[in-house]
Amino acid sequence: MTYVPLKFINEEIEALYRIPPTLEKKPGCPDGFVWRNDKYVVDELISEWHVYQRKGRMARNMKPAHAATAERRGSWGVGQDYYRIKTESGQIFDIYYDRSPKGSDKRKGEWFVYRELKFEGDLN
Repeated sequence: MTYVPLKFINEEIEALYRIPPTLEKKPGCPDGFVWRNDKYVVDELISEWHVYQRKGRMARNMKPAHAATAERRGSWGVGQDYYRIKTESGQIFDIYYDRSPKGSDKRKGEWFVYRELKFEGDLN
């Protein structure tokens, strides 16, 4: 399936779960989210991917064998978990969880809506 971006957003959202995630740093795809005071319910998880690559100084602070494992599984505070979802309203979004802490008050990471997409077959 081919999806094309409609608009770049990259704004923080509040993730909603029916059952709270077991792991704080790997919460999995949410059941919905709140963005700009509107609630979106996830109807379908289309795909997911994870980027756990270390960058800059953090890329050089591990032994190669440990770095390879961390890139596959992730390590604390590094990387993003991406989810392409379809909402009950039929909208398609890429959302992601940024695992990096943003300070002592935001150690768990944050959720973002990255972009809205459209299925290529829907284009006029």
